[in-house]
Amino acid sequence: MATWGALLQFLIILSFPLFSKSLCLEESNELKTDAGDLNLRCIDIERNALLQFREGIIDPLGHLASWVGKNCCGWKGVHCSNQTGHVAKLDLRDKGNCFMKRIQSAAAYYDNSSCLGGKISSSLLDLKYLKYLDLSMNDFQGIPIPDFLGSFERMRYLNLSFASFSGTVPPHLGNLSNLRYLDLLAYSNPYDDIRRSWVSDLNWVSGLTSLKYLNLGGLNLSLETNWLQALNRLPSLSELHLSYCGLQNIPPSPPNLNFTTLLVLDLSNNQFKSLFPQWLFNISYLAELKLSSCYMKPSISKAAWEDLCHLQVLDLSFNEISGDISDLIGDLSRCSNHSIEELYLLHNQFSGQLPESLGFLKNLRYLSLDENWITGPIPESIGKLSNLNALGLAENQLNGTIPESVGTLTQLTILTLYKILGEDVAISDTIPHWLEKLCPQIRRLDLSYNQIGGMLPNSLPFSWDTAVIVDFSVNRLGGQIPLWPNVTHLILANNLFSGSIPTNIGQMMSRLEILDLSGNFLNGSIPLSISDMEYLQRLYLSNNLLCGEIHGKWRNLQEIRAIDLSRNNLSGNIPSSICSMPKLFWLRLSSNSLSGELSSLKNCTSLSALDLGDNEFSGNIPQWIGESLLSLIVLRIRANMFYGNIPENLCHLYNLHILDLAGNNLSGSIPSCLGNLSGLSSWTPYSRYSHLSYWNYIFTPQMVLVVKGLPTMYTLTLILVRSIDLSDNNLRGDIPEEITRLSMLGTLNLSRNQLTGKIPDSIGGLKQLETLDLSCNHLSGPIPLSMTSMTSLSSLNVSYNNLSGQIPSTNQFQTFNDPAIYEGNLDLCGSPLQTPCLTDNKGKVEDRDAKDDNNDEDETLPFYISMGLGFGVGFWAVFGSLVMKRSWRHAYFKFLDRVADCFYIYVRLNMARLPRMVSKE
Repeated sequence: MATWGALLQFLIILSFPLFSKSLCLEESNELKTDAGDLNLRCIDIERNALLQFREGIIDPLGHLASWVGKNCCGWKGVHCSNQTGHVAKLDLRDKGNCFMKRIQSAAAYYDNSSCLGGKISSSLLDLKYLKYLDLSMNDFQGIPIPDFLGSFERMRYLNLSFASFSGTVPPHLGNLSNLRYLDLLAYSNPYDDIRRSWVSDLNWVSGLTSLKYLNLGGLNLSLETNWLQALNRLPSLSELHLSYCGLQNIPPSPPNLNFTTLLVLDLSNNQFKSLFPQWLFNISYLAELKLSSCYMKPSISKAAWEDLCHLQVLDLSFNEISGDISDLIGDLSRCSNHSIEELYLLHNQFSGQLPESLGFLKNLRYLSLDENWITGPIPESIGKLSNLNALGLAENQLNGTIPESVGTLTQLTILTLYKILGEDVAISDTIPHWLEKLCPQIRRLDLSYNQIGGMLPNSLPFSWDTAVIVDFSVNRLGGQIPLWPNVTHLILANNLFSGSIPTNIGQMMSRLEILDLSGNFLNGSIPLSISDMEYLQRLYLSNNLLCGEIHGKWRNLQEIRAIDLSRNNLSGNIPSSICSMPKLFWLRLSSNSLSGELSSLKNCTSLSALDLGDNEFSGNIPQWIGESLLSLIVLRIRANMFYGNIPENLCHLYNLHILDLAGNNLSGSIPSCLGNLSGLSSWTPYSRYSHLSYWNYIFTPQMVLVVKGLPTMYTLTLILVRSIDLSDNNLRGDIPEEITRLSMLGTLNLSRNQLTGKIPDSIGGLKQLETLDLSCNHLSGPIPLSMTSMTSLSSLNVSYNNLSGQIPSTNQFQTFNDPAIYEGNLDLCGSPLQTPCLTDNKGKVEDRDAKDDNNDEDETLPFYISMGLGFGVGFWAVFGSLVMKRSWRHAYFKFLDRVADCFYIYVRLNMARLPRMVSKE
């Protein structure tokens, strides 16, 4: 799914539509100029206008360096009419890599040093004969589209696509009555809605009476409810692109539909959530229809697809469309011209069986039916699709075998059959014998998640002239790792391969960009020849039986982004050369026997994720982690032998989302500055981080985190996890109140430490917290009532502390009905414990300890009163009589002298007997 989805998104954004090419060619012919004629000199006022325009432009690479001298008709991008000498065409479209940098960085803080930008001067208004203006693929840093562009009455072609304009699209553009081509396509970044253009009222387009091509993709049209009525007034329109526009509704049937000339309609990536509008089937000459990712839930059986017999491209992917797949294919096959060339239906709810009539669609080049509920066998007639380039049938409930006729598809380059058959009836055969015949033309082969057994042939004749992706992961393949020299992506994870990795794999497969051999039974050491794979971007060797030390030959791998060597038997230190790879941002070495200190990683400044958990590292956690590795988003060093305090420098890792220091011997207090980790206290768009785009675009991350006491494997959702785990250490002191400022924190585990004091009353500020474990500490006081406002909390453990008082009983605490999460707190009371909280006569629940104190006070007060009175009476009865009666006083003191003498004699006699008693024994 991920590859098909990425392919479709890439095509949506970057493809130049079929019919727009002819339009551009038509405009170029009509605006034909002669910029190379040195005898053709431009008019002075127009030259001055261009020079004023250049003054406002930021031009880092000197694209406009040729704009000198008097012959402006020879300047780069400037074209003059060879009849009049007037400037007729200004083409400043960026033809370099400015736009691609923005795509690759997911609109993050990219390097825009190759882009034109700045301000667009109104001096261009002096170009009164300008018919063609192209500023596309540049970066104008969010400035609004100038209003004065609506004043070029001769303008026929205006292209501002992917140029980073923002603000309201000026309705003045509706004055361009001669305009035939208008492209305002914007790169729609979901994390950057500020730099985005919008239209709240489309009525101005009715003035564009000559318009043939209109692209408003990526503009925010969510406030426009009458968009169809406005666009219906364009009688000459042949292409309409409204993808990623935030449209909420699609009218079922507007009156007097004028789209009689419409050939291309792209409404993909909107939020219609509706049935197919019937007016679509009245556009009889429609050649391309794209409705992917529109949340549509119609039944395909109610549509009249046989009325669209000119349809060449149909994209309904990523919806919830149901119905029998045979109905749709049957309708399309009834068209005598068999025009359909591209059919994208992946990720829907189509059911039924593939009909034999599929073979009638003889012009079909791309067929994607992945991720549906299609059953039955693959029809043999699929072999009649001789023009088929891509076939996707993955993740369905098919049965039977793959037809032999698939081997006759000589144009096939993409074949995805992963999870093709129903559970427990997946492909259980060996590799199909016809595969070798297809290999020279195959560009992507995906047979993953089946039950293919046997051994892979050591040589397959894949072509060398393009990228070749081969994925046989999650099968039952065994034997040695094959060496296929022309493969660029080799994914053999989770099979039964054994033996050592071939020592010459780096020389034999030097084109590799991705090598994934994880989850097998490979032994031996990591081959030194891997350093010869200069194009390698991902290396996954985890969960094998590899042993020995990690070698130091990493300097040649300048393109590598991710390395995962976890869950092996590797030992020794981490080599410092691992930091010589400038693009490395993902390093996972957990669950080995690595030891020593971490100083070798000090220069790995590009790291975003570092996982060293479950090893034998020791010493203090280095201070330099918080000074050198400032790009860290994930720091996991649990289950090692680190000791000492948690360094406060870790608080400088402001982008940190996951901090896991559990299972060490750390002491001291929890640094209060952890409350300053902005990545855990605010919803910061992931595009802010320079490397996170790779998490979604070039690889699937994998990491095991302990959540709710259980190890959990995270993949694509890892990017959403926000967690602090300091459990199983020797930390002391209070829980810092500052930590309750981490309002986006999802998991907090401080269990099995020596923490004291109370649970902070402000803990209710952790509104997004889902898991809280404070068990096995020495915390005291009540459970704060503010915790009842933590409505996201689903897992709680405060057992074995010294907590007291009543357990809260409102909101989510009503679901915490396991007594084990409170046990070991002798002074806690209330449900779900068996210890009730006592109530007064008015029925109010009171603190059990306070009530017990009151009861004790009530019972002992009379005792102390009577004791005081008795002491007073007795004292004065004796002492008063001695004071009053002299003869009694003398007798009393004489008695005391006699008692003292007797006691003295008793002690002396026993002291004298003691030596004799000892000698007898």
